[in-house]
Amino acid sequence: MDNKQGINEAIEQVQALLGDRISTAEAVLTQHGRDEFWHHAALPDAVAWPATTEEVSEIVKICNATGCPIVPFGTGTSVEGNVQAIRGGISVDVTQMNAVLSVNPDDFDATVQAGVTRKQLNAHIRDTGMFFPVDPGADASIGGMTATRASGTNAVRYGTMKDNVVAIKVVLPDGRIIKTSNRAKKSAAGLNLTQLFIGSEGILGIMTEITVRLHGIPESIAAAVVAFPTIEDAVSSVVETIQAGVPIARVELLDDVQLDAINKYSGFDYPVLPTLFMEFNGGPKSVEEQIERTRDIMNDHGGGEFRWETQEEKRNALWQARHDAAWAVKALRPGCEMWGTDCCVPLSSLTKYIMDTKKDLENCSFPAPMLGHVGDGNYHLIFLIDPNSEDELKEAEALNERMIRRALAVGGTCTGEHGIGLGKKHFLVEELGEAVDVMRTIKLALDPNNIMNPGKVLQEPGEVSSIITG
Repeated sequence: MDNKQGINEAIEQVQALLGDRISTAEAVLTQHGRDEFWHHAALPDAVAWPATTEEVSEIVKICNATGCPIVPFGTGTSVEGNVQAIRGGISVDVTQMNAVLSVNPDDFDATVQAGVTRKQLNAHIRDTGMFFPVDPGADASIGGMTATRASGTNAVRYGTMKDNVVAIKVVLPDGRIIKTSNRAKKSAAGLNLTQLFIGSEGILGIMTEITVRLHGIPESIAAAVVAFPTIEDAVSSVVETIQAGVPIARVELLDDVQLDAINKYSGFDYPVLPTLFMEFNGGPKSVEEQIERTRDIMNDHGGGEFRWETQEEKRNALWQARHDAAWAVKALRPGCEMWGTDCCVPLSSLTKYIMDTKKDLENCSFPAPMLGHVGDGNYHLIFLIDPNSEDELKEAEALNERMIRRALAVGGTCTGEHGIGLGKKHFLVEELGEAVDVMRTIKLALDPNNIMNPGKVLQEPGEVSSIITG
């Protein structure tokens, strides 16, 4: 419902609060009206940059009183339309809330403001001998990563954001400020509100401070690249390695299309075949044992020569190339847009699932590289489409739907790490059924005026959701 008067009132009041830390400039609105992948842009009416939790609280109180929608914004690197302001309102950008508030080496945790990025945190704590392991490809904000339940290449060993967030400070839709937990390693005190807000995608409140778990930097680290004759061989070798109990730290699958794109973009010369990027962490002897066991398994599946990188600079270049995979894909077809999607399935179903998906792509009319964190059953496709071609849009949507429904049929999920946003609302209903009604009940209880990122995550009764129509 249009509420221009309420939105304008809210902007005036927030301007009185923040001064020049609110903008209605077209370029600023455009920057905050879309994410990294292809979705219809939807611009906010204004962008605000609070500096404290208390300022966030005042902004939210103003918007709740005027009925002005709020869209929390971190770095804008989400990929499912999570930050589009589809009902206008104010985009609350937390990038000025970028202080590391405390680091507790003896407790292996740190507390940061929501705008701190993962690279900023790791640079800050490097001298402590610890690191924060969750590494989505972009240098995302910790607040945004918490809101989308982000993951990354380290998830197979260190887990996702749900495993690495201890406590959150949240501004609720009525402006109240709460903390979800204290810093104790475990707690049985009340409902687990921390996990409620992790992955809530801004529909329940604005996170302003997050306490995260830290991990010790391993004594020995070795990375390896190995190619396979077929993608089936590559995936089967990973499944067997995980089932054999090898504590591999990272294992990433890149199909031949994706590997070719990375070679061209990052200046590598790897064989253009289905390929695994891997990393092993631990003490020197432990790493040697992991490598030997993994090599034996992968040799049995036709794995080629292992190309090793132990120097930190070369290992970082390898993983940066992996994180740049999307931009490598985009360079394959200048002028086109990326439509990314992901699924996650039980590990026992992964090989057949990926093979079925690859068969689905044999006659695809546009590039559709595959890559994934196969150690935990999660993988991605990137459709490189002409957004002005209705035929390509419909083809991509059909491929996406078949891939997701295939995952749901084997007990998987429609998204392992991208989140729901705008693009997967109807799949969430297919996946969880009446549980979505429970989510709506929680949303209504906390946000009866529906000001927090409205139109995201939860499909409204009678709504027909399509990424093409928005």
